[in-house]
Amino acid sequence: MTKTLGIIAGGGSFPFTVARTARSRGEHVIGVGFASDTDPAFPEHCDSFAWLKLGQLGRLIDFFTANKVTHVVMAGPINKPRALDLRPDWRAAKLLFSTKTRGDDVLLRALTTELEREGLHVVAPHLYSPELLAPEGVLTRRKPTEREREDIAFGWALAQNLGQFDIGQCLVVREKIVLAVEAIEGTDAAIRRGGQLGGPGAVVIKRPKPTQDKRLDLPAIGLGTLQSMAEVGATCLAFEAGGCIFFEQQKTVDFANSHGITLVGLPASSV
Repeated sequence: MTKTLGIIAGGGSFPFTVARTARSRGEHVIGVGFASDTDPAFPEHCDSFAWLKLGQLGRLIDFFTANKVTHVVMAGPINKPRALDLRPDWRAAKLLFSTKTRGDDVLLRALTTELEREGLHVVAPHLYSPELLAPEGVLTRRKPTEREREDIAFGWALAQNLGQFDIGQCLVVREKIVLAVEAIEGTDAAIRRGGQLGGPGAVVIKRPKPTQDKRLDLPAIGLGTLQSMAEVGATCLAFEAGGCIFFEQQKTVDFANSHGITLVGLPASSV
């Protein structure tokens, strides 16, 4: 039987990559997206598509069920500040009331449970794009300095501990001082804030939370991340190999080399 993939599409290029790979495998692609985030060209890459408002969980499930979706991926970011303005339908409201907190991981796990209760099997989007998983090792000509290595070790453990509270993913440090912890503003804004506070030489840490379901919302890095770092003079990005999605890898490495920024992928248990 032909599989039918449902894509809950956020912003950026990730939904396009998943859709192209699914179609190349002979799968039908059914998409939903949000006017505030999803690229308006994305529906052309789907066999059927519906625009939704954030909070229309019942309509999402009904649309996927009507189109005989067998498995679902969530690909691409949703603007979190805008998500505060969601108007939940009764099904989304019921889900929200069932959670004790409203952190990313808690809400995404609750959403996954709700989808799978309806027979919609949630899978990791990087199963359709394994080449996007961040590699291990120093990727740039410039290696971390001794001071940067110390900051990486300091920030790596701290990010792991903070992640237990469903915050983090990105941490900005310098001289073992925390300059910024990513909250609702997103990675790029956290980098700019930390760099402006600490001045040139900041180290950026990017890794999943320890309790994170790896099918959902893996941390992402790419050219935009490096542009934000260059803007404030940050000099090193350390990320979890295999635990982050790395977009535009060659362009990003080239940009890092031209701006004297170090990129280093570390195993989860390192430092």
